[in-house]
Amino acid sequence: MHSIALLGWLCKAQGLPSFNIPLKLITPKKQPAYLPRSGRADLTSVRRSFINPVLMDSGNRSFWNRDFLLALAGFFFLFMSISLFFLLPVFLGHLQARPSRIGLIMGVHSVVAIAVRPFFGRMIDVRGGRRIALLGLAILVLGVPLFHFVKDAGWLPLALRALTGLGWGIGMTATIAVCSDLAPVDRLARSMGIIGVGGLVATALGPLLAEEVISRFGFGGLFNASLLFLFAAGACLVATREIARPEVNGGKAGFGALRTVPLVTALVISAMPVFHGSIRGAMIYFIAVFGKSIQIERVGAFFLVFSLAAILTRFGMSDLSDRFGRKAVILPAALIISANLFLISQARSYPFLILTGFIGGLGQGLIFPALSTYIIDFLGRGHKGLAISLYLSLFDVGMGLGSPFFGWISDLAGYRKMYMAAGLLLLVSTAVFMIRAPSTEARIAQGGS
Repeated sequence: MHSIALLGWLCKAQGLPSFNIPLKLITPKKQPAYLPRSGRADLTSVRRSFINPVLMDSGNRSFWNRDFLLALAGFFFLFMSISLFFLLPVFLGHLQARPSRIGLIMGVHSVVAIAVRPFFGRMIDVRGGRRIALLGLAILVLGVPLFHFVKDAGWLPLALRALTGLGWGIGMTATIAVCSDLAPVDRLARSMGIIGVGGLVATALGPLLAEEVISRFGFGGLFNASLLFLFAAGACLVATREIARPEVNGGKAGFGALRTVPLVTALVISAMPVFHGSIRGAMIYFIAVFGKSIQIERVGAFFLVFSLAAILTRFGMSDLSDRFGRKAVILPAALIISANLFLISQARSYPFLILTGFIGGLGQGLIFPALSTYIIDFLGRGHKGLAISLYLSLFDVGMGLGSPFFGWISDLAGYRKMYMAAGLLLLVSTAVFMIRAPSTEARIAQGGS
């Protein structure tokens, strides 16, 4: 602007024709990094933009952008906070709690999380994931310090686990939605895969850190460490800007999106994450006792290799369904998992069992991003919060139901037949899914929301 003004002055001094350019045409327009939802420039909107900063759209954002990394770090810290509580049964055992009571206290957390996810998934689509995630964190921050007052295995730890289940069910779902929103639109499956890596790493590191904290500072230190991770998660989410969401018509949003789905189609699609969860439970929960039955005492390497394979797969191949279609990846992933279950049933040596851990992690690493994004695509990107909450709830239901079901089969026929039955069940459910579940690529191509 100053250069143009100087040029005009020189022209006038030399007697040359001068020119006038309206100031508003040469004044640079500074675009804010984030804007309030309403788009108004009044003082109220400016204040709101700092409280609830919103990016206008994902545009041509790179995958590893600032806000995605902040939200991903928030998800990791949230998961770390919860994974520290994997050792809570040890604390309850010191309080002379019976195994059945420990199971009840630990299980109510998951039951509450499963129950609340679909309801708050609907709220995420309407109000945005960031503020709902902060609500979940606030509930956890309220509940975790109260574990310092637990002196027995009575009503207090049961109530607190229910409260943390509420916060976890809300916070986890909303944070995943925020992360996936901040990734490029055409790389949704890759973003879901990378988000899952955060959970896998936290699941591996949490119990190890918990053991170290307990040995040095006791269980009080464990509760404090969990609270610190929650504060870290909150700081990351407060600094994160989320993508602006279009206004959602209440009659067409949320559970209304499910009313147009034929019942048989809904059952087929819903069954897939349930079976996936139950098979995952069969593979993970029984591998230690199966190992002992074939004189393999230590199976820790199985879990390590399983997690590493899943992490590597999600970093390297989680975008396959973005490029080739969801069902085109779900089918081979399910076939890998099914074949691996048959391989586990034939395991008789330690190296062979470790190999099945790698193959199982490969299959799990492929199926999670593909299947979760299939459900998001099916319900529409505008209902992402609801879709994520339904997927997670259905998966957890499968984990919960699969353990006693496959335990019952192992009681009747042994662990080898149990793993064979699990592989056969996944094959049948995948075949039904591939035949009856509609493709989502045409819907996305038409811009379906």
